[in-house]
Amino acid sequence: MVLSQGKKIMVQAAPFMEEGERMLCAIVAQARGRTQAIAGSTNLGATQQGTAADAAAQAGLTVASPMGLAITNRRLLTFRIGMPWGLGLGGSVKELLSGVAIEDVDRIEVKRLLIGRVLNMSVRGHSFKLETGLGADVKGLAAALDQAKG
Repeated sequence: MVLSQGKKIMVQAAPFMEEGERMLCAIVAQARGRTQAIAGSTNLGATQQGTAADAAAQAGLTVASPMGLAITNRRLLTFRIGMPWGLGLGGSVKELLSGVAIEDVDRIEVKRLLIGRVLNMSVRGHSFKLETGLGADVKGLAAALDQAKG
């Protein structure tokens, strides 16, 4: 059976969960600008990636490209993952990069991008942007945040 990338992250992240913690939703994401850097706008993409990574770091999160981004009933987590290849291949969870209490996540807003989506996030008052492909369950991620915050 082939799992979606998000479901694969949810399954493989189990060893990183605290007692009583449960995974609500996970997606593959990356710092905003990664796609531009790959597509040829290297300077603009690198600047956007650096800005996103710096703001996330100020909020206590480590971002990677690509990474697993997950919401549990207690925390927002980032994971280092292998390169996803589609159809559930690749993208295996390597390590937990960071986590912040769900109460510290101010918002996750989703905006459509040409070939994906942009996540405008605010954590501990620090705003930053991530991007993801069209197949990522970004609405599920935002709903999971609402659910976890009650």
